[in-house]
Amino acid sequence: MPENWIVQNLNRALEVWNGKLEEIYTLIIQSPQEFRGGIIWNTVCRIQGSMQAIGYALLVLFFVAGIMRNTASLTEFRRPEHALRLFIRFVLSKAVITNCMDWLLMFLEIVSGMIASIAGAAGVGGSSVSEIPPEMASAIEETGFLESIPLWAVTLIGSLIIWVLSFTMVLTVYGRFFKLYLYTAIAPVPLSSFAGEPTQDIGKSFLKSYAAVCLEGAAVMLACVIFSAFADSPPSVMQDAAPAAMVWSYIGELIFDMLILVGAVRMSDRVVREIMGI
Repeated sequence: MPENWIVQNLNRALEVWNGKLEEIYTLIIQSPQEFRGGIIWNTVCRIQGSMQAIGYALLVLFFVAGIMRNTASLTEFRRPEHALRLFIRFVLSKAVITNCMDWLLMFLEIVSGMIASIAGAAGVGGSSVSEIPPEMASAIEETGFLESIPLWAVTLIGSLIIWVLSFTMVLTVYGRFFKLYLYTAIAPVPLSSFAGEPTQDIGKSFLKSYAAVCLEGAAVMLACVIFSAFADSPPSVMQDAAPAAMVWSYIGELIFDMLILVGAVRMSDRVVREIMGI
């Protein structure tokens, strides 16, 4: 006997949700270099190479602007300790621009290790919400044609909400990759501001923002860990209720748990920025 259409539709919506969760686990742990076979990363590396030339030019500009603003007279500039301090700042700023790719990746690898540790400690690997309970499926299949009309409406609405939540959540995680690529590509430009003391806040703000984007992955993984705890205790089935009320109650509680996860994923960037004081 073929499976009831309502049961099929609900199970298909849950399969989409579970598939997106698995995709999120893969994306969070995956490095930008491996994403989509590294094609995007190679493009980002070429862009950053061209940005380095602009960064070196801005380095000189910010360095001269810093001298003009902080040096009261040529006599002060001739002092050995003052000239040495300016020279060290210039050399260190140039080293930051030259090696910014290695240092950004180093911090990203640290955060990736943190994410892997969270996933390993919590045993996260997927959601336990795989299909609707058998007793609810049996009640739906025993429903007559007229009684099943409300079920169709409940099923369509619930499935649509689950699909929207699934794609909203995974798009947020894809957005993190976009931000990582963007920050990496333009890194030499804001980092060149370290050459001048008046402009160094630009570089500090950039590094804080980049750290927040990296740590956003850890926040998303923690959100998935929290949801896995909810998923281990699925909504209860109202045995004595009418099929439409039974399905609506079950799907409503399930969607509420999903909203918690999607909300946590969407707010992960804001939470990390608040923690870092950005």
